[in-house]
Amino acid sequence: MKESIRLRSILLGLTCGLAICAVTPYNNMYLRATLLGGGHFPLAPFFILAWLTLIVAGIARLTRTRPLLSGLELLVAFALMVLVSGIPYTGLTRTFFINLSAPDYLQNLGNRWVEVIHPLLPDALYPQNSAAIAALHDGLPRASGLPWYEVLTRIPWSAWLGPLCWWGLFIGLAYAVMICLVNILGRQWVVNERINFPLLRLPMAMTEALDEQRFFSFLTDRYLLLGLSVPVFLHLVNGLNAYFPDVPAIPTFFLFGNYFPKYGLFSGFNKLRIHLYPAFIGFAFLTSRQISFSLWFFFLLGGLLFGALEVFGLTIPAAALGTTFGPTLASAVETQMIGAYGVFFLFVLWLARFHLAAVCRGAFGRGPVEPPETEWFSLRASFWGFWLGLAGLVAWCMLFGVSFLVAVVVMLLFLGVSLVASRVICQGGIAYFTLTAAPLDGILGLFGSKFFGQTGLLLSAVTQKVLFLDLRESLLPSLFHAAKIGEHAKNKRLMLVGILAVVVLGAAVSFAAMLVLAHKIGLRELELDWATRTTVSVYDNVQRLLDAPQNGQSWVMIFSVVGALVMLVLVLCYHRFYWWPIHPIGYLATYSSSLRILWFSFFVGWLVNQLALRYGGVALFSKVRYFFFGLILGDFLMGGMWAVIGLYTGTSYMVLPD
Repeated sequence: MKESIRLRSILLGLTCGLAICAVTPYNNMYLRATLLGGGHFPLAPFFILAWLTLIVAGIARLTRTRPLLSGLELLVAFALMVLVSGIPYTGLTRTFFINLSAPDYLQNLGNRWVEVIHPLLPDALYPQNSAAIAALHDGLPRASGLPWYEVLTRIPWSAWLGPLCWWGLFIGLAYAVMICLVNILGRQWVVNERINFPLLRLPMAMTEALDEQRFFSFLTDRYLLLGLSVPVFLHLVNGLNAYFPDVPAIPTFFLFGNYFPKYGLFSGFNKLRIHLYPAFIGFAFLTSRQISFSLWFFFLLGGLLFGALEVFGLTIPAAALGTTFGPTLASAVETQMIGAYGVFFLFVLWLARFHLAAVCRGAFGRGPVEPPETEWFSLRASFWGFWLGLAGLVAWCMLFGVSFLVAVVVMLLFLGVSLVASRVICQGGIAYFTLTAAPLDGILGLFGSKFFGQTGLLLSAVTQKVLFLDLRESLLPSLFHAAKIGEHAKNKRLMLVGILAVVVLGAAVSFAAMLVLAHKIGLRELELDWATRTTVSVYDNVQRLLDAPQNGQSWVMIFSVVGALVMLVLVLCYHRFYWWPIHPIGYLATYSSSLRILWFSFFVGWLVNQLALRYGGVALFSKVRYFFFGLILGDFLMGGMWAVIGLYTGTSYMVLPD
């Protein structure tokens, strides 16, 4: 049944989302506290949603009136908060200003950036004032004691406005293309394929209980309370330990690598770890058994492959990998993901072939325009908006010296990899997901660096770092979640207005908050070691490739073909045989660093899911799922509590992974 959303829900989501953008840099980078954003089920939006739902239900019960906000309206506000929660951190600003200032501030005689990199830097994209860059990293003189608003007025805006406008155009075009892409594929994923969206199960269950006037019965369910008690006790004890070391801590991290040899068949498990995160166990239980099984199964199989290659004498040197940009890419074996991503992308398009054909016919006026179901605006407009936005991105790249062919290939590759990663996150229930190989690694490994040209290589690497490399808080998966949330909304145009407003204003507030924090305290005083290290590695890798151009790497080609063949077999079996127990998504996440943290959570979630359905059927499963709802709810409520405490104390206990 369709339901209208009111302006109040949009304003609520917009207000809370902008507040998150304003506070996140200070909380995450200066206080080093529990992340307010982080991943695709971010802490602050869910913490706010949980308390808002409780308050709305409580007022409705006390006044015996209808709730001030419906369940759908609360979900819409939640979706808007989620959309922008990543922008002020890893989704954009965590590395953005370091990316723009590194060539000037971090260059030295050892890295040779002055001779190799500086001649290729487009002046319009980088600040040209060295004093302004130094103020960004060191802070303004005597600014630490000034009010925030006064620091805002003292920022040397003349040095930053030009680069921010040009990069803002690129980011805006990329976000617009993503919105159009989700509007095109939303119906396919939400309606036609009925993807599970495990990360939305708990928020939707909470708001459904609110609409059915049983929210307090939901909260007092004995299974939910039992599950809730586990993370509450765990984080209460460990949080007190963080502030008072005399309180004993409960271990949540175990090293099992010492039980495996450094050489031989099981050498791939030499660094095996187990992390205990109750919330991620909850998400794993809510994910389909086929996917949760495949995730931990392929993770362990990937470790076994390293040992098997060693046993058979196929020791592949690290040099066989060449120069790469992958966040965690450490071996040529892991480049299987290059081929696997390509085949799975084609599989996603093949599944949507009838829908995409109808969209194309409608766009050219040769077929009826289907009535909207999950679309925020017409499919015809989204079709042309996608291609016009893509043309804008290509023109932006060409304006700064990238060839037409390189610009087209790189932008399509960026979007293709982001789409596949979004499928892994949305269908796999992976709240914390990282890429193994970077999008550009496929071109480098197969065709070499000369394909790009000098300026093309530099700008491709930098734009990749801005939006398409660190996908832990990418906008695209959150847009698909928003499409699912708005499935039954009547006035979807109002939701679209909210999405556009929160993304544009959220980016502006995030940039301003980061600039104020940097000029007040200095980037070098913030928790930005990872951001600095990974950004410097981008320019270092570009410099190496410019000094010594790289041809296609034979081992990368071999393993990419192997990955493509394995994925082809997996998708054929998955699509043709209903009894096939393995899902292709598991293979895509095999070497992701996120699985090193989450593999055990998926194992436990799958095991309990399997046992509950096998021995208790649907009835027992329906009861037990409340226990896992409790695990998620307790983890995030405790995370929010310690985050609030951290804002006042200046230090905090980390509940969730960074």
